[in-house]
Amino acid sequence: MAPITVAGIILGSVAVVTLSTGRPGGIQAVEKTTTASVASKPVVKARVVTVTGKDFKFDAPDEIPAGLTEFRFLNKGPSIHHMQILRLTNGKTFGDLSAALKRQGPPPKWMKEVGGPNAPAPGMESNATLMLEPGNYAIICFVDIGGAPHFTKGMVRPFKVVAASGPAASNPIPDVTATLVDYNFKLSSPILAGMRTIRVQNSGPQNHEIELVQLAPGKTANDFLAWAGAGMKGPPPAKPIGGVAAIERGMSQTFSANFTPGNYAFICFIPDAKDGKPHFVHGMTKDFSVR
Repeated sequence: MAPITVAGIILGSVAVVTLSTGRPGGIQAVEKTTTASVASKPVVKARVVTVTGKDFKFDAPDEIPAGLTEFRFLNKGPSIHHMQILRLTNGKTFGDLSAALKRQGPPPKWMKEVGGPNAPAPGMESNATLMLEPGNYAIICFVDIGGAPHFTKGMVRPFKVVAASGPAASNPIPDVTATLVDYNFKLSSPILAGMRTIRVQNSGPQNHEIELVQLAPGKTANDFLAWAGAGMKGPPPAKPIGGVAAIERGMSQTFSANFTPGNYAFICFIPDAKDGKPHFVHGMTKDFSVR
């Protein structure tokens, strides 16, 4: 289809006016038609799916229609949880995933990390918006406090994405883009106070995540990591807000959060493909201020 331009609309309107002026009300009728032709289409928003996490289970739908989906994750447990979404490719099922999780070593190639809402503090909510293709999926919590990942305690659940019809939803318009590389977070512009939408783009060769924490006055990302590594004893130096769980190279999705003035940090906890150490050990943290 040829592109519609402003000049094309004007020329088309003149032609119709010429043909319509022979009858009463012709010009008025053309004006209405022209106005309707340039009226913007209504924005179709992403489908919203709510998932609740507890110690140690997920409450979630068994089946979700394909398309752009905003997951809202409510952490109702006393522990920190996140909602990592896995896509099971090559015809693999939840039974195959359960067997793979019991084995040592790197994850199988058919297990794709496709993001989802990252960890909020207990009692809080996080979100992430992503495109779902039909197939078999699972949600899982990889958070490890005390040496036992939460999925080993039952915090993993399958769901199926089925084909759907209807108008395509529009991606949220981001305020800022956060690009993930080995081993850094690059912001397209400073994040300002208020409800902001962040587009997360993984441009590194490895899987990465973005965990957002709000720092206590005078604290840094390293203070939070030291506190977490020591068993989370004493007052926390930061509050987990959310973000986007692990996504593969080339993937992107968005999340929204209310940024009040103060100090924040981004952290990546994903194990490195080479040495198995968390990416924050390689320097993948970023402290920043919001005004």
